[in-house]
Amino acid sequence: MKITLPDNSSRELPEGSSGYDLAKDIGPGLAKSAVAVSVDGVQRDLHDVIEGDASVSIITIDSDQGIEIMRHTLTAQVLARAIKNLYPKSKLAIGPTIDDGFYYDVESEKSISSDDLSKIEDEMKKIIKTKSSITKKLVSKSEALKVFKENKESYKEIIVNESKQKDNFQLYYQDDKKFVDLCRGPHLPNLEFIGSFKLTKVSGAYWKGDSANAMLTRIYGTAFNNEKDLQSHLDNLEEALKRDHRKLGKEMDLFHFQDEAPGMVFWHQNGWSIYRKLRNFIRGRLKENDYIEVNTPQVIDRKLWEASGHWDKYRENMFITEIDEEHANEKRVNALKPMNCPGHVQIYNQGIKSYKDLPLRYAEFGLCHRYEPSGTMHGLMRVRAFTQDDGHIFCTEDQIESETGLFIKFLSDIYADLGFKNFDIKLSTRPEMRVGSDETWDKAEEALEAAIKNLGYPYRIDEGDGAFYGPKLDFVLTDAIGREWQCGTFQLDFNLAERLDATYVGEDGQKHTPVMIHRAVLGSFERFIGILIENYAGKLPFWLAPQQVVVASIISDVNDYSLEIMDLLNKEGIRAEVDLRNEKISYKVREHSSKKVPVIFAIGNKEKIDRTVSVRRIGSTDTKVLDLEKALNDLKQENRELN
Repeated sequence: MKITLPDNSSRELPEGSSGYDLAKDIGPGLAKSAVAVSVDGVQRDLHDVIEGDASVSIITIDSDQGIEIMRHTLTAQVLARAIKNLYPKSKLAIGPTIDDGFYYDVESEKSISSDDLSKIEDEMKKIIKTKSSITKKLVSKSEALKVFKENKESYKEIIVNESKQKDNFQLYYQDDKKFVDLCRGPHLPNLEFIGSFKLTKVSGAYWKGDSANAMLTRIYGTAFNNEKDLQSHLDNLEEALKRDHRKLGKEMDLFHFQDEAPGMVFWHQNGWSIYRKLRNFIRGRLKENDYIEVNTPQVIDRKLWEASGHWDKYRENMFITEIDEEHANEKRVNALKPMNCPGHVQIYNQGIKSYKDLPLRYAEFGLCHRYEPSGTMHGLMRVRAFTQDDGHIFCTEDQIESETGLFIKFLSDIYADLGFKNFDIKLSTRPEMRVGSDETWDKAEEALEAAIKNLGYPYRIDEGDGAFYGPKLDFVLTDAIGREWQCGTFQLDFNLAERLDATYVGEDGQKHTPVMIHRAVLGSFERFIGILIENYAGKLPFWLAPQQVVVASIISDVNDYSLEIMDLLNKEGIRAEVDLRNEKISYKVREHSSKKVPVIFAIGNKEKIDRTVSVRRIGSTDTKVLDLEKALNDLKQENRELN
């Protein structure tokens, strides 16, 4: 049979050859590091037979795919077995990989807590030391059910029963055949390939994410090929905990959440200051780039959501309301808007538009509501009520490329000013659930890819992750500790304008449907503020900090001078407060530094006599003595940079 390799070279192998046979044929070094194989784009176990001519690539342990497979083996074959060894009456549920790690959900008669993690780790190490080979057996549905019934693994029985498969269920065993798990695979060929790992935490999780089901214990872990990479990751996790926006939000008195409004933010004065400054900054940039700011209703009748396609494709994420109409014997069904686009089309549809009016760019700081399951909400990062820096561009097909270029320049300038100099671009293609014909999607995907190619920006393709109405470009930022955040988006839509009867009069005097581009730079204000807080570890740029300067007196004799300085700063638009408490200056500096105030002026007798200030910047141990006028001018200039 003919095997085509990634470099387009080919090899002839006997029928019945496996991925391992191919690796060995290429070279002993590759065979030694091979852990799995990709056949026509589908990952398979290394010893699976390759059936007929195929495009094949060998997956090695040091590749990203190899590390993912190692983590998968670690959770399904090592963590799961360790749990069964230590807690024989436990029942295994699911054990997938996640970003940089893995978890396993189990039901256990005995409570498992974080105190038990070291014990479980020790058991895992014993299992790894056996260096057992991992073998796969394909069985029928009835055979799989028999195995898991005998093992009293009720959750595995549920998974098998609910599967539409009739046969080829994959059961994975180790050498001694004492442990078996149901898994999609692939797995490592043996446990010798397991690198360095660490169990990180224990939490609760409902079976299938449904609160009506049993609460299971979820054990998390992470793994890398070597101890150095593992330790680096653990250090990053520790740093991430220090930067957690929920912790810093409390310390800086920015916001809070409470049960009466789950997933919705209570902004405090300091947090709302950040929000307003960021909004005004974006508003200024929108004006410079010829956007028209609009505002649309929060509650809209279901008829519009049906026409737009959201009712069919997005209803499960929408908040629905019913009201009794006063003059009609009926209930009116409405929805809180989950997005702003249908409303913007309604504004566009007021009056006749000509090709000369295009491109037409609308922008809205639109408050949206989306239902997120309670288990998925996470501080500001995932909420149910949020404000988008939303925008929609109505243009002709000929204007797609120029609008793409203008938006990327617009977005990159904003990101740079906010401290993010670089970003990656993903081109996300049609999802399984979508509106519009394949022909329309072909046209939209080709147009968007042509635009990004012609503009010369590097990008990667993310299959199936487009919006339900069109393909999109996603812009991914990397923060100060290397984490990626998908923020901006540019979505090309050939469907919605037509569904909502939006037209323009072309040069030929005929009506045409405009292309609709959905775009956002920050995404949501809430999430982006969370990202900013974590990126800067709370030490926000001076112009954005809620409290920019604290004037702290050293002795009460200088209170009048301290108050004078605060007044001068506030008159210049610098957000300043004074601290006249009868406390040591070291205590005041420490307290205000913990609240991430960028600048502290320490004022004593000498400063008052000389009309100077002692300036202490957050993060620095140095103190500079400056003439008061110079200190004010420096801060005025710094504050003016992005205001």
